Amino acid sequence: MRSAQRLAAAAASGALCLGLVVAAPTVGSAVPAGPDRFSVQRSATVNVSTIQPVTPTGTLGAERTGPKKKGTSPLRTDPIAGGPQLPAGAGTATVSGRKTKSRPTLVSSFEGLNHRDSRLASGGNQFSGEPPDQGLCVGNGYLLETVNSALRVVDASTGAPVTQAVSLNEFYGFPPAINRSTGEFGPFTFDISCHYDPASNRWFHLAVDLEQDPDSGDFTGRNYLDLAVSTSGDPTGTWNVYRIPGMNDGTEGTPDHDCPGGPCFADFPHIGVDANGVYITTNEFPLFADGFIGAQVYALSKAQLTSGASTLDVILFNTADDPVRPGEPGFTVWPALSADRQFVGSQGGTEFFVSSTAVFDDANADAEDLVVWALTNTKSLGTTNPAPVLRKTVIPSQRYAVPPPAEQKPGTIPLGELFYGATEPGLIDTSDSRVLDVRYANGKLWAVLGTSARVDGAAVDRAGVAWFVLNPSVSADGVTATMVRQGILALPDEALAYPTIGVTSSGRGVIGFTRVSENLHPSAGYASLDALAGAGPVSMAAEGQAPQDGFTEYEGRPRWGDYGAAAVVGRSVYLANEYIQQGPCTVDEFIATGYSCSDTRTLLANWSTRVSRFAL
Repeated sequence: MRSAQRLAAAAASGALCLGLVVAAPTVGSAVPAGPDRFSVQRSATVNVSTIQPVTPTGTLGAERTGPKKKGTSPLRTDPIAGGPQLPAGAGTATVSGRKTKSRPTLVSSFEGLNHRDSRLASGGNQFSGEPPDQGLCVGNGYLLETVNSALRVVDASTGAPVTQAVSLNEFYGFPPAINRSTGEFGPFTFDISCHYDPASNRWFHLAVDLEQDPDSGDFTGRNYLDLAVSTSGDPTGTWNVYRIPGMNDGTEGTPDHDCPGGPCFADFPHIGVDANGVYITTNEFPLFADGFIGAQVYALSKAQLTSGASTLDVILFNTADDPVRPGEPGFTVWPALSADRQFVGSQGGTEFFVSSTAVFDDANADAEDLVVWALTNTKSLGTTNPAPVLRKTVIPSQRYAVPPPAEQKPGTIPLGELFYGATEPGLIDTSDSRVLDVRYANGKLWAVLGTSARVDGAAVDRAGVAWFVLNPSVSADGVTATMVRQGILALPDEALAYPTIGVTSSGRGVIGFTRVSENLHPSAGYASLDALAGAGPVSMAAEGQAPQDGFTEYEGRPRWGDYGAAAVVGRSVYLANEYIQQGPCTVDEFIATGYSCSDTRTLLANWSTRVSRFAL
């Protein structure tokens, strides 16, 4: 039985709410659904340097927190028992007799964007939103950090701001999400990712937007994948913007995927890049009804994008109909980002993707396999007859399961105490078991996801990190993959949530995550990873100073960052993870500082991000 309810819950986890195992290779067959082809026009050209700062107006007191998507269930927060059993101390030691070659040195760590930055961008014409999904891209001495509603360019070495924090709506040339002077609504923009491509010396930034009725703020059903491409290697300059329709209901040239209740919705988009193309994957759901259609894979010509073409060809694969695993369409098919210029040139150019399958299991919410996807013949993108082919293979893996939520260390929670009558902090959501990052480096695929795990002797299951190193290959017959190494990084007395990973071209990696427990406020942690020794000890990049005290903690749907972010430049890996920078703040201090706790938060949320640079 396939779980529509679980998939609906997984949809709600989007940004809305303001040891060694070698497996025999198997050959995957082509996924027959699609491709469809349509075109879009370049919609705008914007210049970051010309966006002028606006003085915030009005109050940061009681406010609307943002639209909520219709037709989805709340994010599940009940613990899933019976996660993978681990030996004592698992996750804290390397494989016996083998010396790790990945020895990350924390070079610098600085405060990234926080909720206050996001809320006050665009003169305060922003929603309060949780969680801060993150995008991070680095190149040419610049670091661009972006969260759900804002972005900023900083010096990659020092973290010093190069630009102000600007709203996503400003960046894409849209009117404000909510104009607090007139009450009018513009597009609601969220779910971001970005990448700097050294091969083309261009920056790519991706988001999704939901059109809102200007007067009521209700969703109209129209939604778009917003792709911005810099016109040079300078992210503070000019960008071209393309809006790719996500409705897939037969309008605007899109295919009709027959979503119940109206248009489809392009949820949870992420970006991949190879020598020839730029790839966007989404989870497609009906916008106004329950259900799940399947992951979508959009393939775009990199040459068209980097040249600023006025018309962009879009090739779209729908994974809904698949003979390899009938009834299990792709879910969160995460595209690989390559270290430096390590692209796959075989079979006319290949882009890899990885996805997991536990979300389809009703009984235990677990799985023992992964799916490796390959899009071949990418060199044909941008020609008059583009003919990329999407294939996949299913390979055995270690067992992984949906992780339980995490408890927090007690501390001051002024929002919860003052407005919700709370006496202790709520739970931290740790996601489901979807893949949360994929890299292609040193000829291998590196992937991470969240899992339930119990270290031997511990009293309860905790959220941990399942990591995988795979050896993929493609031929005219299809895609094959073997498991080089895999393992679970877990601690007996802490949760490790929302992993992300960066891997250098020589195969030295760092995993980033949030550390949190009954004795630790939400903090930014990390661990080394390589294909020889596996994962190293859990370390701290920046310790959190207070509990999560955001509105979703008290409204029945606790949220914590859907995903972190990583970027690789040479032998450096940059990580961005959510944590709490705001220090202890009593109710009296909360009120006296205008609900800001000395300008570290706003009324409704106190999340922050930490950006750390590692030398490997």
